[in-house]
Parts: sequence; C-alpha cells; structure tokens
Amino acid sequence: MTPPTSTLNAIRPRVLALDSTAMATQLLVEALRRDDQFEMIEAPSSPPDMLALLAEEKPQVVLLSAALAESNLESFGLVRKVREMYPDIRVIMLLDSSERSSVTAAFRAGAQGVFCRTEPLRLLAKCIQCVQNGQIWANNAELQFLLDTLVQPAANGSLNLKQGLLSSREIDVVRCLAEGLSNREIAQRLTLTEHTVKNYLFRIFDKLGVSSRVEVVLYAFRNASSLQDAPPAIAPRKRRN
Repeated sequence: MTPPTSTLNAIRPRVLALDSTAMATQLLVEALRRDDQFEMIEAPSSPPDMLALLAEEKPQVVLLSAALAESNLESFGLVRKVREMYPDIRVIMLLDSSERSSVTAAFRAGAQGVFCRTEPLRLLAKCIQCVQNGQIWANNAELQFLLDTLVQPAANGSLNLKQGLLSSREIDVVRCLAEGLSNREIAQRLTLTEHTVKNYLFRIFDKLGVSSRVEVVLYAFRNASSLQDAPPAIAPRKRRN
C-alpha cells in the first residue's frame, strides 16, 4: 500500500555530519536542523565509531570535514572506506578552501560533492539535496580542476576504460568530454553528426550508470590512474600556429 502524499513529503533525508572537532560538528548539525529539511545525525569524533554508526543509522548522505587531522590523508581515507563499505551512501567533503589539490583528492577518494566553507551556509542545504538526488556538486572552478587534471599528458594517455566496457569510439567521446567539448565540437573532432554523438552519449550514460556529462568526466577522473592503456581510435589534431 502506497503511503499518502503527506507522509511521503514528511520523509526527510538522513544526513550524518562529522566536522573537524566535536564542537564544530555540533554547531554544524544545529545549523542544518533549523530549517527542518534533513534528519541530522551527529557523528562521534572517532572514525571507527563513525563507521559503526553508519551501519546503525543508515544515512543517505555523509558530511565529512577534510580537516579531521593535521594531514588531510585521514579524511580522504575515511571517504574511501565509507564508499567501500556503504556504496549507496553519498559523501560531501567540507573544505576550508577550494584548492586544486583538495578538490581533486576529494573526488578521487569518492566524494560526490565538495563544499567550501567560504560559501554561504544556505547553499549547503542545496548541496545536500542535489547530492542526495544523485547529482554532483561543485562550482565551475572546481570542475575545471578535474578537467585540467584529465587533459594533462600523463592522465590523457591512460584515459581508457576497461576493455569491453566501452567501445573505442565511445572512449574517444569520453576523451572529448574531458576536454570540455560541446556536442557540435565532438562531432567535428570525430567526423560524426551531432545526432550520432548524442546516441554515443546515451549509450555511455547507460553503460556507466550515470545521467550527466559531469558524471562521465568524474567517472573517468576517478579511474584514470588505474585504467588499462589503449591507443586512441583517432590521432589528436595538431593545432595550427
């Protein structure tokens, strides 16, 4: 039996928060509770205790500070652990600043969103809603960091998905997406029609289980360092001086 609409509307996403200190966590949770959009859960400061609480509380989203220790490595490692143990939980990393290294490390670890503390707090609620709905949260500058990393020579050579997952032509389209090309520009680069490019994108989305160009780029970004090398189906064009 389907619950009444009023009951469905009353169901709020469960969000577990772990900030840099116990006091910071408490303040963050209290701030997000005010507008009553989320069911907030205050996480214990100990990462092992937090992981144990995830199994008990089953939140949809985890807010995790990148400053759990003097080194950010503990935070990024915790993101990986959360994603390994609970792949359905989506993670947002709270950053003190949108530095390239922090942004790229957060997404590479498995975060679905990054939120910089220099942004207004009211945007954090929107960030949580978007990530909980399966979207990626990052501003234009932060997304550009990912694109820049992908098109670096070292990464570009390894931007190939496991054999059999995507065809050579589909991998070419992913390469073009990583360069930030539009459908028209991809069509020109690969000597295809725009309609054919759209069909390729639809198949890529379906195979990778994603729903947007940003998610394709993020998938490629996360897997670039460990993907098998394979020659591109086309040679890159030389730019004219």
